[in-house]
Amino acid sequence: MYEVMKKLSGAACDGSNTKYAELFNKLDVNKDGKIDILELQQGLKAMGMAVGVGAEERIVAAGDTNKDGQLDFGEFMKYLEDHEKKMRIAFTSLDKNKDGKIESAEIMNSLKTLGINISLDHADKILKSMDADGTLTVDWNEWRDHFLFNPADNIEEIVRYWKHSTVLDIGDSLTIPDEFTEEEKKTGQWWKQLLSGGMAGAVSRTGTAPLDRLKVMMQVHGSKGDTNIITGLKQMVKEGGMRSLWRGNGVNVIKIAPETAMKFWAYEQYKKMFTSEGGKLGTAERFIAGSLAGATAQTSIYPMEVMKTRLAVSKTGQYHGMFDCAKQILKKEGLLAFYKGYVPNILGIIPYAGIDLAIYETLKNAWLQKYATDSANPGVLVLLGCGTVSSTCGQLASYPLALIRTRMQAQASIEGAPQLSMGGLFRKIVAKEGFLGLYRGIAPNFLKVLPAVSISYVVYEKMKVQLGI
Repeated sequence: MYEVMKKLSGAACDGSNTKYAELFNKLDVNKDGKIDILELQQGLKAMGMAVGVGAEERIVAAGDTNKDGQLDFGEFMKYLEDHEKKMRIAFTSLDKNKDGKIESAEIMNSLKTLGINISLDHADKILKSMDADGTLTVDWNEWRDHFLFNPADNIEEIVRYWKHSTVLDIGDSLTIPDEFTEEEKKTGQWWKQLLSGGMAGAVSRTGTAPLDRLKVMMQVHGSKGDTNIITGLKQMVKEGGMRSLWRGNGVNVIKIAPETAMKFWAYEQYKKMFTSEGGKLGTAERFIAGSLAGATAQTSIYPMEVMKTRLAVSKTGQYHGMFDCAKQILKKEGLLAFYKGYVPNILGIIPYAGIDLAIYETLKNAWLQKYATDSANPGVLVLLGCGTVSSTCGQLASYPLALIRTRMQAQASIEGAPQLSMGGLFRKIVAKEGFLGLYRGIAPNFLKVLPAVSISYVVYEKMKVQLGI
């Protein structure tokens, strides 16, 4: 394998067109003078070269200047030249002691800039995934060989997918915000990632909206009968037709953009408060800054949360859209009605985000410790699994607060007076429905997690390719 890589990298990095042509011809399976995604996949596989998921699509997207979905010889050569320049810059920036080699300690320091703290043992395993000669260091040739046909340009990209990201959208807005490097901010990559994540969230929430509405209905009407998932969906269709299954989803999607923007801005401000000049956030500081940013964002968009709940539990014809809902609430209940349930909602951020982050870090470290012998790449299934489990655990911890929040948001339109406080509602639910009453609606909530995570991940990856990330 190493000899194949060495031969290929020598061909790619030699300045003569003959060497580039030799490599191009190997990949041009049908000999039409162009390389498409399928040929790139087949050619790299035939040469014994493993690349990351979606790497071929990103290579073609990066080099395809005339946008015909293929790479001709000129585009292919230009891509390799540009890619090698990026690899050289990344290698030099990592090689802090300028000895021409990258060591485990340098990998650890680099990952700290992403807010990722790993042990020396983990850094050794990441290093071994690139170390072809067994010296426990990576020189320029090994670095170039490893990344020759990998769109990742630096060591950060190897574990960037391990960064706990909000891209895995499950419909809740309590996660720790994304963190971006200075390079991403300078190049504008951050807004492309936020846009991709927002689009992924919109598609994911729309796809799972019927289950989300059913969850809200069960939370609010929990004590009235033993509605299960099938009968609940049937009742909603009977009352308002198929379209009623998506009632409230419009607000749920619209609030993604302002909430994401506010969370990102607030997170950057709180980070400055917790770090000195040039300092980096540890896990604890990141959790505190992220929780505060989440609380700030939730405060700014909370009226939309209330409207989403009111629309979800409303009967057909009760409201004529989001603005009519807002108008009726303001007229009948006043401005403060838009912040009903605010306290349990804010309190729910701490257990959700804390447990979500802690479980994710634990699962990540366990995988790296046990399985990262040849590569630090966890693969899509491991990534989705860790994100799903950690999010589910976070939901379990915060669900009673989420249920009380939803009841408080809806009680004026459903239960009428008297309007109970958070403590009053808690006592009422436990007295009438028992402790399990605090978990009404959790079945459809859990049922939507896996499809929501899967949809958001697929859409996010497709959007990244389209935006050239």
